[in-house]
Amino acid sequence: MGAMLQRSAISTNVKERADFSCALLDERGELVANAPHIPVHLGALGLCVRMVADAIEFRPGDRIITNHPAFGGSHLPDVTVISPIFVERESKPIAFVANRAHHAEIGGISPGSMPPGAKHLAEEGVVIEPQYLFERGESRIDQISDLLGSGPFPSRNVADNLADLNAQVAANRRGEGILSGWISEFGGEVVRAHLENLAVQSQTALNRHLAKSDFTSGTAIEKLDDGWEIAVKIESSESGLSVSFDGTSGVHPGNFNATPAIIRSAVLYVLRLWTGTELPLNEGLLRDVTISIPDNCFLNPAFSDVAEECPAVVGGNVETSQRTVDALIRALGFQASSQGTMNNFIFGNERFGYYETIGGGAGAGPDFAGASGLHTHMTNTAITDPEILEHRYPVRLLEFSICEGSGGNGKFPGGDGLIREVEFLEPLSVSLLTQHRVEAPFGMNGGDPGERGKQVLTREDSEPEELESVAAFLAEPGDVLRIETPGGGGWGEA
Repeated sequence: MGAMLQRSAISTNVKERADFSCALLDERGELVANAPHIPVHLGALGLCVRMVADAIEFRPGDRIITNHPAFGGSHLPDVTVISPIFVERESKPIAFVANRAHHAEIGGISPGSMPPGAKHLAEEGVVIEPQYLFERGESRIDQISDLLGSGPFPSRNVADNLADLNAQVAANRRGEGILSGWISEFGGEVVRAHLENLAVQSQTALNRHLAKSDFTSGTAIEKLDDGWEIAVKIESSESGLSVSFDGTSGVHPGNFNATPAIIRSAVLYVLRLWTGTELPLNEGLLRDVTISIPDNCFLNPAFSDVAEECPAVVGGNVETSQRTVDALIRALGFQASSQGTMNNFIFGNERFGYYETIGGGAGAGPDFAGASGLHTHMTNTAITDPEILEHRYPVRLLEFSICEGSGGNGKFPGGDGLIREVEFLEPLSVSLLTQHRVEAPFGMNGGDPGERGKQVLTREDSEPEELESVAAFLAEPGDVLRIETPGGGGWGEA
């Protein structure tokens, strides 16, 4: 499915950066297996499928589309396409295939659809409530095209949206065909049993880890660069694990609000790391886990039917998810903090929006040093090749290198971050959504924290200006932006 999506897509964000995910879910809508794509997408797809199934009927030939955060979505650029799989003469699906792809332009108050200054959901782009992309095999893409081009802040590149949507449909068709083939060859009950067996393997893996671990409880508070706090308490008992986020700060006034689907995704991912077992990212891992998120905190804000009354969320998916992973790992105590951010870099104009995330340093652990210059935790995309970046967009890449010495010192040092320096060649709107510019990535067991990241804008005839974690500006030809990403924390005293 993933190979089909990437080959068929047209946008740089999907075709070159591979900012998408594909997954298989069982009849309950629980994540069973996935391609090695993006954890923040994958762990949220199960809740998305279940919530969409409660809102709209699935029938043979249907394909549902949504990007709404209230229905298990993440942020508006992440568009999800869900397809049910049926056994002949059964009225309910035996399984689902789904994919989620990041559309680098889906409207909003600034190009690239990740506006740092957004105060509510409508300012972030076109909202797609769950609806039919195909209804009983009949295309409804024209209706989606009209939706993307409408509203107060429509998409600036509907043609690319539609091309990537067709690629998403092609990916699901590939998955539908393979799974239907299995059903024809082995029968529905065998396929059901196999999907359930994968879930039981994951459930058993966590229980085995708990049985041999001396972990009883752990707490952590992670403070975002603007002071908002993620509080977590994890406790082990005979019945499994409980994960509570009581004490977390209230609804964020900006766009760092997350959704329960994102938090569930972070918990699933961290437990997958903690067990250290070679298993797919599978929701069976959460069968003996209770997750509690207070109402009206920035990890679980309320949504209404009116987009103008819903909180902004675009930074919640990319940045709050990473800081939630930081908090969970600190509470479990098995690794130092990695860079804890996706270093979101967005630019564009009224013709296009470009988006990329930039890697950094990985945190060290009890018997390993952190790796340098790569994506960690909730993101797993590539970065656009220099030749493609400079050919397609009005920028020049001046430097892309390791930020030497930015990893925290320790018995096992943290990995180093990256340097990415870009010159703008025409007037452009530029946005940055980042973290760990104020708070440093923590070390563990006496290891030093990683170096904080920073971003510096240099204009002609002006002194360099260090920008805040969240920033937006209008670039002129000749302006240069230098981004230095955080290093990972060290483990143990040097």
